[in-house]
Amino acid sequence: MNIDLLRRLCETPGVPGHENRVRDLIQSEIEGLFDETSVDPMGSLLCRRDPRKKVRSPKKVMLLCHMDEIGFLVSHITDKGFIYVQPVGGFDPRNLFSRRVLVSTDDGDLKGVMNPGGRPIHISSPEERKKIPEPAEFVIDIGLGEKTKDHVSVGDMVTMDEPLIEIGDKIVSKALDNRIACWLGIEAIRGLGAAKHGCEVHVAFTSQEEVGLRGARAASFAVKPDIGLGIDTTLACDTPGVPEQDRTTVQGKGFGLHVKDSSFIADRELVKEIEAIAVKRKIPFQRTMLRAGGQDGAAAQQAAAGAKAVGIVVGTRYIHTVTEMLHKDDLTAARDILTAYLKQA
Repeated sequence: MNIDLLRRLCETPGVPGHENRVRDLIQSEIEGLFDETSVDPMGSLLCRRDPRKKVRSPKKVMLLCHMDEIGFLVSHITDKGFIYVQPVGGFDPRNLFSRRVLVSTDDGDLKGVMNPGGRPIHISSPEERKKIPEPAEFVIDIGLGEKTKDHVSVGDMVTMDEPLIEIGDKIVSKALDNRIACWLGIEAIRGLGAAKHGCEVHVAFTSQEEVGLRGARAASFAVKPDIGLGIDTTLACDTPGVPEQDRTTVQGKGFGLHVKDSSFIADRELVKEIEAIAVKRKIPFQRTMLRAGGQDGAAAQQAAAGAKAVGIVVGTRYIHTVTEMLHKDDLTAARDILTAYLKQA
């Protein structure tokens, strides 16, 4: 497993609308894997691999792998140098206390800390300590005081500043949602090698998924796929305090074959086809559904005249935090099913 690539993907900052550094990294990794690549007006990286055998009307199979992570954009800087931000993506404010962050400017990255405004524990009342601030109440301090405005501008990107680590059979990092999809979009195509596949493969490394599948919608209208595979994380709530029926996935039980969320319902025959491949090749999997949330597969399904769509997902604990955790075996299973499907599609 190419952990080094996943580490570089996860540790490269890129929030919605600021995916350029992630895109540059991917472009440096995919040389020779595709027959054509381009960057669309939304900033998505569109990659095409032609069939490797003669087929009269090859199917267009599209993998959608969003590049953006949840984060913030600078919205205001006080005269004393405190930075206020607006979120781009969904945050639980309980996970924002006392965080180290990276403020990315045109001149480089600046390290800082994020804390809520207000009195610290030594001088706050019991009632004040019970309150959970909203994201708009958090401020960032980069230690430059009044000089902050000389270095930081409204609209600059802010991301969490945490490294990827390996613990046991798990990988922990910020931005596994959705750099694992970027990893899978690269490694699954590497796995094809010289295989004589008959489909036309499109891998779209998309922008702005976390704010409404925006890049995927534009990319899908451009490609007009016959089949859309939404590649993403999903919940793994196999942890204390969550009822069994709400777990979504159990880590170590294989990739998630995603059949429904609030953005789409997967094509039944496509689900069965991928399931049959997984069974034949002994690739572990579990069917998954979400009551809420969406992913890029929905954009492919609804583009132009429509497409068959399904999700290939990896169960992730503690999602949308800096401690997102996946099981290595589940990531391997997702890679293997993608490669196996593309070989015979």
